[in-house]
Amino acid sequence: MTDRSLALSSSDVALRLDLIHRIHGIEHAENYFNNVSNDLKSSSVYGTLLSLYTQEASVERAEAIMQKMREMGFATSSFPYNMLINLYIKTGDYDKIDRMMQEMGEKGIPLDKYTVRNRIAAYVAASDLSGMERVLNRVEEDHNFVVDWDLYSLVASGYVKLGLMEKALVMIEKMERLIPPRKNKLAFEFLLTHYASTGMKNELYRVWNKYKLSNYEMNASHACMITCLAKLDDIEGAEKIFEEWESKCTMYDFRVLNRLLVAYCRKGLIEKAESALNKAVEGRKPYASSWNVLAIGYVEQNQMLKAVEMLKRAISVGRGRWLPTSVTLDPCLDFLEGKGDVGGIEDIIKSLKKPLTRDIYHRWLRTCVAAGDSVSEVLDQMELDGFPVDEETDKILKTGQSL
Repeated sequence: MTDRSLALSSSDVALRLDLIHRIHGIEHAENYFNNVSNDLKSSSVYGTLLSLYTQEASVERAEAIMQKMREMGFATSSFPYNMLINLYIKTGDYDKIDRMMQEMGEKGIPLDKYTVRNRIAAYVAASDLSGMERVLNRVEEDHNFVVDWDLYSLVASGYVKLGLMEKALVMIEKMERLIPPRKNKLAFEFLLTHYASTGMKNELYRVWNKYKLSNYEMNASHACMITCLAKLDDIEGAEKIFEEWESKCTMYDFRVLNRLLVAYCRKGLIEKAESALNKAVEGRKPYASSWNVLAIGYVEQNQMLKAVEMLKRAISVGRGRWLPTSVTLDPCLDFLEGKGDVGGIEDIIKSLKKPLTRDIYHRWLRTCVAAGDSVSEVLDQMELDGFPVDEETDKILKTGQSL
């Protein structure tokens, strides 16, 4: 549009600013903002830049833009204040949140649900019971403020975090009364999670039986219920929910099975988990995460040969840029390095998708040096991937020369 000399509006500029940040990063977005004519720098453009600084957790630059918005008369709605409150939650600057809310009150800017939710979330994060209750009481007494189910859900999670289960249950009951009868999948899953957190198995089953038919998004709901029952050590119940899902699903979603696999592994039932996965993969292609769950389970049981086997299976079916996390990769590489298994390490490293880290290459190098194997392939590959010989690499090579 710009190249064709089409006139851009302020909303176009705000959109382009956001897109530049997504593709090129904050520095390019700043350069674009600085080169935009002042007559196009509306409140929406400044607000977009403030949002970008919030995403970047850049406090100083966000506060500077907010001050500029004040000076230009743009800080007249709750939006910029909510952006800064979000930022202060990220950075743990809870005192600054109170200042923002005080300023809103002085300017007559009404609290909206996002302001209230963010403030309560900050109190929950800080385990500040009195602050959380103070805000809740304030909005419950405000006839112009509509308290939604999700606000009571947030407060309930705060009570659970503080171990105040009776108070949590009061909030959960209030939450349930506000849930719409249909199209309430998210509320339904939060309700299940809360009853699991409070240990109320009977209520968990009551909610499941009441809402599942009117809110039937099978995969997510069944996965949530499996996790909740596992949290209450009801493995048999989790198995029944999984069997119910498996008998009715039209498209097999391994993420649902993963919930059951995690439950098995946490109970030490790793062989049962492997059996369930082997049965599921017959005629289907699993997610890498399914084999990775088993790899984690075997690592936790110190059955490293099986862990390596599961890790290799996970890597072999990994889609896109999937990579195993350090929870499985590091212990498996440590085990193979300790055994001096050059071939095993090579198999894993060569099958991993780039980019790799210098630490992974050093593990391969150390294993080759200890086994007396040639290190030229490792060094060549490191160089190709932008890891020239550094001090640590040199130290590993000199260790080999002294052997």
